[in-house]
Amino acid sequence: MESLARFVSSPASLVPRHSLFCAPKRARRGDMLRARLSNENDLLFDSAITAASLRFQETNRPEPLLLDPYAGCFVTFDFDMKAKKQTPHYCLSTRYIDDKLLSTVSHIDGLKQVVLLTDGMDTRPYRLKWPYLTVMFDISPDRVFKVATQNLKDAGAKVPETCVFLHIPSEPSKILEALTAKGFNGNRPSIWAIQGFPVMTLANFEEILYLVGSMAMEGSYFLGELPAWLVETEIGKKPDLNSWMDQLFMSNGFKVKIINHAEIAKNYGKQPVSEDYGNVLFIAEQLRLSDDQMETWRRTSERIEEDGDEDGFEEL
Repeated sequence: MESLARFVSSPASLVPRHSLFCAPKRARRGDMLRARLSNENDLLFDSAITAASLRFQETNRPEPLLLDPYAGCFVTFDFDMKAKKQTPHYCLSTRYIDDKLLSTVSHIDGLKQVVLLTDGMDTRPYRLKWPYLTVMFDISPDRVFKVATQNLKDAGAKVPETCVFLHIPSEPSKILEALTAKGFNGNRPSIWAIQGFPVMTLANFEEILYLVGSMAMEGSYFLGELPAWLVETEIGKKPDLNSWMDQLFMSNGFKVKIINHAEIAKNYGKQPVSEDYGNVLFIAEQLRLSDDQMETWRRTSERIEEDGDEDGFEEL
């Protein structure tokens, strides 16, 4: 089976006990990673590193929400300090998404399809215990992903041998065609998650909804984080959030639910948190047939009609 790898090492002073794959001899690889990216991609890279720093911090807490043995491979001192100023919402969201992904695929018979829309440095393919025959598709900025992949490969991280990990660059407009070419099957169940994926406008997110709605089999789930500033730009104030989200998702064939971070914190035995966070956490269910399901239905209907015409002709 095909598998991909990614990530980097960090200064020895920042390597946690859990970061078994981060070798001290690669101490400045995080700085090299930044240097190899152009100014155009710095914001994407900085955002991804900040997220990795948050996972790094959480991993090293006495009772962590999640364990990411590879996050430390990306962390440099300045990003580590920046992460300490962040709220716990990101890690709560990450743990929620982790658990939902694993619980969903565990109930899928046969081939399991997981689509991750990420910042290019998502570690889920490596750190989660994926069941047999899980195929993961990572859609993310290509240059960030490639550099991260090489560094994680250098660190020795691997995707489970019984799983497949495939990357699709987020830059081309034909992501749907690329997913199909990689073997995604809209006649089979799938689960889609978005976290860290660059969304600049409402139109960008609507394109994502269209993509998922076109490819995900009826009953499949789409979950993750939507930038709060994007929502507030559209509706102004948060009291209208639920109705706005309902309208946006339902118009694209999804039934959506906003997930409360305070409830997640309570469920995981953590201190209560406010809802003052930069992203909206959601989970949505696909209510429509995928394009593949529609095509299968069309062919079946045509075949039934043809068989009926032949039977009628024989009776005559």
